[in-house]
Amino acid sequence: MTWLPRRTVVVPIDFSDESFSALVTAREMFDKPGDLHVVHVLPNMEPMDPGVIWQTIDDDSRSQHAEAALRQELDDRKCDGAKIVIRFGDPGQEITQFAEEVDAGLVVCTSHGQTALQHLLIGSVAERVVRLAHCPVLVLKK
Repeated sequence: MTWLPRRTVVVPIDFSDESFSALVTAREMFDKPGDLHVVHVLPNMEPMDPGVIWQTIDDDSRSQHAEAALRQELDDRKCDGAKIVIRFGDPGQEITQFAEEVDAGLVVCTSHGQTALQHLLIGSVAERVVRLAHCPVLVLKK
């Protein structure tokens, strides 16, 4: 499609069915899966987490497990050429920062349809991405 000046598309995945439907939508919009960058953001581990205390879990192992799970899901959905990136921290900030780093032309994400009270108390990752992104954001609803 020629309407997008930069071909790189970022699709945040949180392992929900909705986020994978956004991936399928993005895949249908563009010819090459190599244009897709799939990003998954893991929360930072707290110093008092049992895995940290007993030194059984670290960021490298968490990243490897998440990447392997994402690779399997991408293969199942015929998006095996997509690039996978695992980040740590606040999802809204990490997604927009990554999109800027790869000079993305579009971010395709989903809104999980929270109630007004949930949205007020915990906020929305999609809303933060829309506010912080340097490029257009396509938000898909259920």
